[in-house]
Amino acid sequence: MITFENVTKKYADGNTAVDSLSFDIHKGEFFVLIGPSGCGKTTTLKMINRLIPLTDGTIFIDGKKISEYNIHELRWNIGYVLQQIALFPHMTIEENIAIVPELKKWDDATIKDRVTELLDMVGLDPDTYRNRKPSELSGGEQQRVGVVRALAADPDIILMDEPFSALDPISREKLQDDIIALQQNIKKTIVFVTHDMQEALKLADRICLMKDGKKVQLGTPTELMEKPANEFVREFVGNTNKPAVPINLADIMQPLTETDPVPTVTLSNSSLSHEILEQLSAHEVVGITEDEQLIGIVNRQMVIRYFSEHLQERGAING
Repeated sequence: MITFENVTKKYADGNTAVDSLSFDIHKGEFFVLIGPSGCGKTTTLKMINRLIPLTDGTIFIDGKKISEYNIHELRWNIGYVLQQIALFPHMTIEENIAIVPELKKWDDATIKDRVTELLDMVGLDPDTYRNRKPSELSGGEQQRVGVVRALAADPDIILMDEPFSALDPISREKLQDDIIALQQNIKKTIVFVTHDMQEALKLADRICLMKDGKKVQLGTPTELMEKPANEFVREFVGNTNKPAVPINLADIMQPLTETDPVPTVTLSNSSLSHEILEQLSAHEVVGITEDEQLIGIVNRQMVIRYFSEHLQERGAING
């Protein structure tokens, strides 16, 4: 589907951002580029749709050099999702999604049906959301719109540049789950850039770990965890293959203070469950029930604070 042959990117100041990269990305594959800051992963991604011109080597899509494609047709047929989302603030959600289909001269009825289909696909009610402006949506909802806008004209390839890194932990985990479910349905070729190894291991069919513009190891998540090519890979993957310590609900649950009805989750064990996180991705507060009695509440801010404090503790230990 996408082939890199000795691809290099050098800048005028002498910096080599990408150095002789060669690999294949298969059709329908979720392919993740990862590595430390400055390793060349975003440059590699942007060379696929010619946002950054390559210096040497060749990139092929379906056996044809990208330089031989019309630049506009190339980009129309490659969806692109950014960290910054970049929705047009003065346009409605429907208008944002419809940009590329309109450029491709789709008729109005087809565009409207496509917007409805895509909003349904990511759990945003079309009647509620199509006429809203981006400022009326949460960060997670805006990023969902960014994803479906990239899918609007049904491209074969989707490029995603750290699309979830600016979101809070709950929204990020929910969107990761959503993109896994979405990919099972749409089966696009997705090239995804991240600096988060946990995210890469969760999402990828294969991972390309880069350092100093070079490919260090390319393989499945299992291969990187169980057969690291060298010490750099071993350290970068770290302890991500070890199960996380569950969050004890007692550490974050608060007494009943809410007078308004809240969505509830039945207590199944003493840990923060995926079902609670699912509810918190849509609601600020969730009630916890046991034996059909409301025993406490968990709110979004408390969970985020817990994650933040424990990430700081881990950083202090690692430092």
